[in-house]
Amino acid sequence: MIQSSPPRFAILVFSALILLWTALLAAPFSSRTGEVTPLADALFTAVSAICVTGLSTVDMATHWSLFGDLVILAGIQIGGIGVLTLASILGMTVTRRLGLRQRLLAAGDTNPMRMGRGVSESQAVGLGEIGGLLGTVAMSLVVIELALTIMITPRLMMEGYDFWHALWFAFYLAASAFTNTGFVPMPGGLEPFLTDVYLLSVLGIGVFLGAIGFPVIFALYRYVTGGSRAHKRIGLHTKLTLATTLIFVIFGWLAIASLEWDNPATLGSQGTGHTLFSSLYMSVMTRSGGLGIIDPSDMNGSTLLVMDMLMFVGGGSASTAGGIKVTTIAVLFLAAYAEARGYRDVQAFGRSIPNEVLRVSVSVLIWGATIVLASTVAILHITKEPLDIVLFEVISAFGTCGLSSNLSAELPDSGKYILAATMWAGRVGTVTLAAAVAATSRSRLYRLPEERPIVG
Repeated sequence: MIQSSPPRFAILVFSALILLWTALLAAPFSSRTGEVTPLADALFTAVSAICVTGLSTVDMATHWSLFGDLVILAGIQIGGIGVLTLASILGMTVTRRLGLRQRLLAAGDTNPMRMGRGVSESQAVGLGEIGGLLGTVAMSLVVIELALTIMITPRLMMEGYDFWHALWFAFYLAASAFTNTGFVPMPGGLEPFLTDVYLLSVLGIGVFLGAIGFPVIFALYRYVTGGSRAHKRIGLHTKLTLATTLIFVIFGWLAIASLEWDNPATLGSQGTGHTLFSSLYMSVMTRSGGLGIIDPSDMNGSTLLVMDMLMFVGGGSASTAGGIKVTTIAVLFLAAYAEARGYRDVQAFGRSIPNEVLRVSVSVLIWGATIVLASTVAILHITKEPLDIVLFEVISAFGTCGLSSNLSAELPDSGKYILAATMWAGRVGTVTLAAAVAATSRSRLYRLPEERPIVG
């Protein structure tokens, strides 16, 4: 299966891990009370951890035992860096070498378009650079989470936690931020820190670094440390990811601030400085962070719709974030601009983008919208809740964001299963799903006559 259908192999391994984590979390020793966790809650938490989503149907601070917390923490680390990437890192560590098959698997994990396709090697990361990318993944995971832990621990000790509890909670928060999960282990969540600029800034930086993607971190690392001329050039993927991410962060910042400025339940009761900071923080969290400080159920419907759009887009490709990815939406906007200007090619930063990338971007958008629509209709029918609340929760699940309107905990078991499937589809990725479904399709050895339908 690895050779004939890498996408199916990836989905199989990913799903097997979810089943294993479900069994572990359902066991009596995973709950603090020693009771068996209901299957729907155990499965939902396992999917939320492996898919680095952050939605929960139980109180994360009080329900799980230390063993349960360790299982969840291991799940978000595995889900954050990618199953096949982790397997390649472990294989490289044990054998001290990286074979072609491992390179192809890791390349497919960072770019699903390469799974089972004879695509050009004009990639953001070439096959010869996969070993360096894997090293960057491992080092960035360790270094960034360690740095975040060191910065968070003293702040928690100032809040009254002893050293060991502060260290544990700090590491948990660091992993949750960098992997863009959004789980909070402390009783009361982030409520004591709603106006803490220092702690929220540290968490925001962790989420931003996780959301831009490992290929971008790798490219920036090579640009700073590399001596060769090739490494002194920042590639198109990195430029598109950083530019689009900053555009969406600024757009979300201004939109949330302006729409919630006079809402006394959210930002209206804060001063100007805290209003601007809180809106910027929430904009960063829509990248897929999920460590929210404002209850979405108190927000205006217009703000929820803006956040829906931001969560649907998500973060960078091959990152710990979810969504359809910022490069996908960037390619679509560039294609619309090229069409409006009458250009034959989609261009950006002095480079031409192949039509295959545009077709995949359109496919990702349609698949993503279809999944969100189907899940929204199903949960609307089950719960009879307002559309804006249900749509927010569904898009948060699909984008593996974790911001919640408090609907997840109130869902019946059928709704939990639907939302879990939405998280699974959002994290596996629409490109991988499409490639897995199309793995058995036969290639045509002929072309049909062309005829142009009327569009637009």
